[in-house]
Amino acid sequence: MNLKPYSSIVLSISGLLLVGMGLYFLFIRPPLLLEDTRYMSSTMQNVNENIPGLLKWLPKVFWVMGSYILTTGLLTVFISFTSFRNRTPGSFSIVSLTGITSIGSMTVVNFVINSDFKWVLLTFSLPWVIALILYRLHK
Repeated sequence: MNLKPYSSIVLSISGLLLVGMGLYFLFIRPPLLLEDTRYMSSTMQNVNENIPGLLKWLPKVFWVMGSYILTTGLLTVFISFTSFRNRTPGSFSIVSLTGITSIGSMTVVNFVINSDFKWVLLTFSLPWVIALILYRLHK
């Protein structure tokens, strides 16, 4: 069974998930979620009273973060159908490292802070891992 195209397809799914996540951060995510204030042991009222500019500043941070996530997703889709599919030397290492430093680190941090979204992010990480396994299984 030829696993070569499957690793590329699964990796492209990982990229598309990142594109969707980037769009969420760019256009939908509110400045603070309930879990954010819960983690800070604070309330929205307390934030509004004591850090009045925070809720104006955070959307801009998420625009930048969303742009980077979206860009990582686009590049992942491109790599999945080019160097990863063609098994260009170094592509496995680069895809491994980018998975660890992108969705991997985001997942770990969300487990550390006990985020409501930790399991969703872990699920989003799985296609990346599966793509790498399929890549290694294909000789």
